[in-house]
Amino acid sequence: MGLQAEWVDSGIEAVERVKKKHEAKDDFDTIFVDWKMPELDGIETTRRIRKIVGPDVTIIFMTAYNWTSFEEQAREAGVDYFIDKPLLKASLVAAFEKIYLNKKNRIEIERKKTYGLKEKNILLAEDHFLNVEVARRILEKEGMTVTVVGNGIEAMEVFAEAEPGTFDAILMDVQMPEMDGLTATANIRRMKKQGSKTIPIIAMTANAFDEDVKKSKDSGMDAHIAKPFDPQIVYETLDRLINMRTQYL
Repeated sequence: MGLQAEWVDSGIEAVERVKKKHEAKDDFDTIFVDWKMPELDGIETTRRIRKIVGPDVTIIFMTAYNWTSFEEQAREAGVDYFIDKPLLKASLVAAFEKIYLNKKNRIEIERKKTYGLKEKNILLAEDHFLNVEVARRILEKEGMTVTVVGNGIEAMEVFAEAEPGTFDAILMDVQMPEMDGLTATANIRRMKKQGSKTIPIIAMTANAFDEDVKKSKDSGMDAHIAKPFDPQIVYETLDRLINMRTQYL
């Protein structure tokens, strides 16, 4: 990928390497930290590294486990993003795309910001059980109600059968079995049902390239959220689209 990379095989060595680079005023741009390591685990390693480099260096946590169980602790230690192992090229490209190529367009969010999302009802279309649990936890943490479907056909059916105004927004995975999210979104937009043209529909995908964003918008989606999910980005996007729409209804 044209990047310069260094590696160590323990948390203690990582802290020492980061300290030397920092003292030489040559900080790493990104640091990948494994969760399970001998002597010093990934969370404590991250905590020590963050004390050295401050907030500007991006720290990505790598794990083969369900990271939702320790997400809050990891974020408090200073983790910015999570990525699943085994590492795949597509996941790495998407992560770097999100961090660097779209950096100018990223929304700067204060972590203590409050959102007008309590009691909002979200239709979540996602077929991967782990992503469902992560998204559900993120949404319910801000007081939202979540209805889950597993593919685009189910998303269309549930939306069509619900009373107008039941759902405040749809989070739509792009790649799903039976019917993908782009097709489902286009079909919802063509419905004659009240609200089908205006309900916020947000794409969820690991592909964050410009061409993927364009395809999402062409299908009728209002915004694009990259995986792995950043809770603040999710909240900010939903708050902006739901409450902005409400102002004009």
